[in-house]
Amino acid sequence: MSENRIAVVSIIVTDLSAAEKLNSVLHEFGDYIIGRMGIPYKEKHISVLSIVLDASQETVNALTGKLGMLENVSAKTLISKF
Repeated sequence: MSENRIAVVSIIVTDLSAAEKLNSVLHEFGDYIIGRMGIPYKEKHISVLSIVLDASQETVNALTGKLGMLENVSAKTLISKF
């Protein structure tokens, strides 16, 4: 089992119809999420989210992989070295 790391996943949702599927994926990983911030940018019709995790590299990869399969959702991850 690998060591847990702190990770930040930045997410941009370009169509709010993806919100239900996005929240479902995030719920699956809820045990690893230590913080979540969402900002609706109404003028651009998008939402920007930041998710902070305490999880193994494999778990973070699994989350970002599932997010990457969602239509109208873009995600990038930054993982701590410790």
